Amino acid sequence: MTLVSERPGTGAPRPYVFPRIVRREVAGGRVIAAHLPGQALSVATLLLDGGAGHEPAGREGLASVVAKALEEGTATRDATAYALALEGLGAELSTSADWDTFLVGTSAPAHLLPRALELVAEAARTPALRPEDVERVRDDEVTGLKMDWASPGPRADAALRADLFGAGHRYGRPLHGDPESVAAVTVDDVLAFHRTWLTRPGVLIVVGDLDVLDLDALAATAFAGTTPAPFSSDGPLDVPVADSRRILLVDRPGSVQSTLRLGHRAPHRAHPDYVPMTLTGTVLGGAFTSRLNHLIREVRGYTYGIRGDFGLARRFGRLLISAGVQTKFTAPALVDTIGEMSRTRSGGVTEDELAVARSWRAGQLSVEMQTPGAIAGALTTLVVHGLPDDYYPRLRESLLSATVDEVSAAAATHLHPEGLTMVVEGDAALIRDDLVATGLGEVVDA
Repeated sequence: MTLVSERPGTGAPRPYVFPRIVRREVAGGRVIAAHLPGQALSVATLLLDGGAGHEPAGREGLASVVAKALEEGTATRDATAYALALEGLGAELSTSADWDTFLVGTSAPAHLLPRALELVAEAARTPALRPEDVERVRDDEVTGLKMDWASPGPRADAALRADLFGAGHRYGRPLHGDPESVAAVTVDDVLAFHRTWLTRPGVLIVVGDLDVLDLDALAATAFAGTTPAPFSSDGPLDVPVADSRRILLVDRPGSVQSTLRLGHRAPHRAHPDYVPMTLTGTVLGGAFTSRLNHLIREVRGYTYGIRGDFGLARRFGRLLISAGVQTKFTAPALVDTIGEMSRTRSGGVTEDELAVARSWRAGQLSVEMQTPGAIAGALTTLVVHGLPDDYYPRLRESLLSATVDEVSAAAATHLHPEGLTMVVEGDAALIRDDLVATGLGEVVDA
């Protein structure tokens, strides 16, 4: 056996080619498809304008309840018969809701996709929504949320979101609601949400070998019986960054660590500075090699890990820094985090840091785009954010060609350490005085 004393070098990167995209208007709806020649597995997803942004006040989490209720059978099949029909095709149903969209989709062998899509349309357009099923799904969601909210994190997340966007605004409340808001969801709420948002045509996303898939026939199945309606066109929120810092203290008596959530408002996903902002976030806290992780974890030893990055939706965005730190290091962790953020804003990034960030982000993009499901997700991004068909090929090039000056300018423009909201969830009796002593901002009970 021969031992190699030096690590082998990396090979030359292979060219990255995003699949050819086809768009068409069919049967009152839109189709956007990506061609994967020879691909045996295909994906079809209904992209509907039924995101959480449409939920009424006090019913946050309604869209998530609807998504799960679609799996409980249809007008013509009970849950067992529906599941058996899917399994017989080697297919599966996937449902989800985020801020901007409601998704109902499937993956199946290409020759079986038309039949699988019939089942998707059946679930989306004519679900059973029996009262007893809806109530059970809702109660299961409430139980899951109660368990989740008993752990550190969700309360801090909710406090930060409410402070950044306002508790009176839908975006200022948790995406999937909380135990109280989901418990308030009624069968009538579910029926009304379905009737309003899931009976519209939406957009059909198809990924697979288009030489063997009939897009017109698939669209006719997906859009049958629907009434044409446009997607929401509300523009970005006008939500300015705060002009001062403050600390929101969420008391968790007896906690052995403090959960930190720091953030401020940021631009929306389609903003022209998306690439330099992404690279700024990567250098600051978006990778294991980031400045924050190096300082707070490796040098100080305050935490197992700290993350910070921009999260951007169709109408809004935010910078979010999150970590769990030992209770006694709560205050110094905040001081060091803001110091590192301020240094990045004022001094920009270095070429060495940026080289790592460029390579990682571009490489991650190429690796992620290897499955039909990932390509379908990318097409969804194009639709939701109004991006052009050549966006992803240009995105990789833009990531690799971004300069130190461009990324440093984005850091100076989009990092606002002076406007941070800092949420600390921990034992208030042990950390309050230390937080006040930092002078970072007013300390307020959340």
